[in-house]
This record gives sequence, C-alpha cells and structure tokens, in this order.
Amino acid sequence: MADDPILSVRDLHVSFRTKRGLARVVRGLDYDLHAGETLAIVGESGSGKSVSTLAMTKLIPMPPGQVSGEVWLGDDDLVPLSEKHLLHYRGRRIGYVFQDPMTSLNPVHPIGRQLTEGMRYHLELSDEEIRERAIDLLQKVGIPSPEKRLDDYPHQFSGGMRQRVVIAIGLSCDPEVLVADEATTALDVTTQAQIVELIGRLQDELGMGVIWITHDLGVVAGIADRVLVMYAGQVVEAADVDALYARPRHPYTVGLMRSLPVLGDLERRDLASIPGLPPSPTALPEGCAFHPRCAFRDDDRCATEAPPLRDIGDGHLIRSFYEVPEEIAQEAAAEARIEIEPPDADDVGDAAAEVGSRSGRGGET
Repeated sequence: MADDPILSVRDLHVSFRTKRGLARVVRGLDYDLHAGETLAIVGESGSGKSVSTLAMTKLIPMPPGQVSGEVWLGDDDLVPLSEKHLLHYRGRRIGYVFQDPMTSLNPVHPIGRQLTEGMRYHLELSDEEIRERAIDLLQKVGIPSPEKRLDDYPHQFSGGMRQRVVIAIGLSCDPEVLVADEATTALDVTTQAQIVELIGRLQDELGMGVIWITHDLGVVAGIADRVLVMYAGQVVEAADVDALYARPRHPYTVGLMRSLPVLGDLERRDLASIPGLPPSPTALPEGCAFHPRCAFRDDDRCATEAPPLRDIGDGHLIRSFYEVPEEIAQEAAAEARIEIEPPDADDVGDAAAEVGSRSGRGGET
C-alpha cells in the first residue's frame, strides 16, 4: 500500500432533522483508505455504516440531511462541493455497489443502458468504444455471452448475475475507491464466494481501495486488511483484521463474534445474543452509547462519561474505558471459529454440489 491515503475521512458528522428531533446518525468518523487496501465497516443495522459512505458524495436527501467534517479524495475535500461539482466524482472517482441489486437496477431499462450511462457522462469515448468497454466489463464480472446480454432487462438475470451487473456499473469508470455495500447479502454461499473472489481479483488488477460494508463477520475476515466496528454512529473498535479477530477488546465486538452461528457445533444449545436494542439516533444515552447493553459496564462512570477512542497498542483502537479481559476475548474468538483466509469459490462450489447431490437436487444455486 502507498504511504499517502487515497481517501481520508476526518470528523465526519451526518444528521437528519426529523419530527422527533435531530437524528445524529454518524458522529465524528475518522479513517484512511490506501490504494489496494480493503477497509471493512461492520455493525448492526442503523449503526451508520451505509449513510457514512453515501454522505461522502452527498447521496442522501439534503435537506433534511446535514453533512459536516472533511472527506479528502486525494487533494480534494468533497464536503463543501456543490451538487454540480460532485457529479464529476460520483461514479468516476468513487464507485458504488449499492445494496440489493433487485432494487438498485431500474427494471424498465436494459442493463446495457444502465451500464453505459456513467461512461457516457465521464469518459470521452465513442459509442462503439463504450459498447466494447461494456462488453469487456460484463465479461470480467463473469456474465456469459456479454454481447447478447446488454439488451436484456434485470428480470432476465438471476440474483447473483444482477449483483455482477451492479459491480460492473460500479467499476465502469475505473474508480479510485469502490464502496461495496452489502455486496453479498441474500446470496447463496457459492455466489458469495464468487463475488468476494471477483472483487478481490478486480481490485488487484485496478489497484483501487475498497470499502466493504457488511453484517457478515465471516466474509470480512477473509477479505479485509483493516476493520472498523461501528455502533450508534461511532467507531467503537478498529484494528488490523488479524488483531481484531484474534483479540476483540470492545464488549460490542465480543458480543457480535459470540452471536455467530457455527455449523456443526452441537455443544452450544442457545445462540448468544446482545441484550437490548441499539439506541435511537434522536435519543442517544448520555455517556457511552453502548453502556445500557454492556455486560462490563460501570454504571457510575459509563452512564455519564463519553469514552474517547484510544489506542491500546499497535494501532488497535477501542472506544471504552475498560478492555474485555484477555481470556474472555480469546474465548469469543475461539467460539467464532472464523477463518482469516478467504474461501475459494471453486472449493465452495464443489462443496455445494456435493451437498446438492446428496439431497437429490444437484449443485444448482
């Protein structure tokens, strides 16, 4: 990775004015992304993961949305830019793979039109060159007979193929940063492995930085270089992927890892869960936002003081006054049994085919 980051986010705040008051969705987010690096952002729904990346180029309704802070893409701060100027960054320098290809593709337009829209706006290419580039992109993401599929509509593709089309759209202008928002959600395990392998291969070819947003801690372990764990709009733990999965030190991260189901584990009768619910962004608790759900809290201190994000060594950051004890952290990591190496798509496909043959359904997904 290069020394200078291609993307630097500093003190990013995102809020929305609602009938119930000001909803503070992202609160003081900081991180760097380098060329060729994969940064994973994980957390429960409503933690601010997706909004934080959409707000970088103001892909949120404004008003009622409000964005402050700094988002440096190279030498350019995107936050003060107008809608007109941001059009030159969206898709061209920051590409997005949006959640749910079922809804992010327009059902009334063929995928060729949707794939080439950004290229026509950003790239100085002829119609013939744009078509050739579109065919090449579909071929890169694994769409068979791409020259014939350009005129097909989204409903003529499977869920996995639609996801590949959305990835091709995100990559269409060779962005410096790709935001993959829940890129494998609702896909079967074989297709998930193929999508993970695909994005990793294209990242190596293009040298782009990737922000991977997901709920799936298992997927993150195999693809990320660094992980941010978000809760109530803030980073509560950040570390290199190996350090985070070997020794999670924030109570929330430990809770997430303990809640992972383990295939074939017959000893754990009940799946562990984190008690309670995340706080409303319009009614955040005083002190630590996680303290009402925390098993390690000190009610006198945690309920009244907001803990800072502090370094506990080697760039491992936690937002907590107290670290989870070493033995509990290691126990949670052992229970999760997460493999750091990514699954091979061919191996996963072979396993799925074997399971399918036993059930009499073959290996189709």
